[in-house]
Amino acid sequence: MAALLIVLAAGVVRGFAGFGFSALCVAGLSLFAPPAQVVPPIFLLEVLASLTLLRAALREVDWAWLSWLALGNAICIPLGIAALAWLDEMHLRLLIGLLLLTAALLLRSGWKLALAPTRGTRLVTGLVSGFVNGVAAIGGIAVAVMLSTTQMAPAVMRATLVLLFLLTDLYALAWASVFSIGGQQATALVGLDTLRWALWLGPAMLVGIWVGNRAFQGVSPEHFRRQVINLLIVIALISVLRALVG
Repeated sequence: MAALLIVLAAGVVRGFAGFGFSALCVAGLSLFAPPAQVVPPIFLLEVLASLTLLRAALREVDWAWLSWLALGNAICIPLGIAALAWLDEMHLRLLIGLLLLTAALLLRSGWKLALAPTRGTRLVTGLVSGFVNGVAAIGGIAVAVMLSTTQMAPAVMRATLVLLFLLTDLYALAWASVFSIGGQQATALVGLDTLRWALWLGPAMLVGIWVGNRAFQGVSPEHFRRQVINLLIVIALISVLRALVG
């Protein structure tokens, strides 16, 4: 029951803001099961979550941002994964969490970062997001921090995040298959236990997404940005605590 409530709440967040599902689910469900058992089904649920929001997102997505974000993620997701093999995992994730938390707190305080949405800015955001995704699976926070500093409309920001996560989730699944063909990780991603978890948790996520999507309708840009920044602070803080506990 606790797992279903966690996934339901994370689904509400995903339906409203377009991000945050994985970070909240992994942090909550890891209290009851090993992360290695939790992450694969959540990964599959992320793909399903993006598909449920895809139709509406296609009408609003900012393709200029999406193309450069996707390119940066494609380059740096493997580099982030490789960094875990060479650097201390706990310290690396703690550093990333603290940087994201600092950025979110600065935005919440009213500090404004005026960056022009040039190709370079978009590409750097994608590169940072991809690296953070590979290291800590919270690359969406890095993108959300950057997009929240722009004048992008809430619907466009949310749609761009939804489509980006669909692409990066499928891309990461492909890399996982390449690195673990014939090994235990490949079995975990497509095994019966993974499917059972996904089927069990899926309905709660879909209900949460429906509730969050309804809450998003008609929300003012100011209220949306304020709630997004609050969510960024919470998720970054959870990431820091997870790194410290780990």
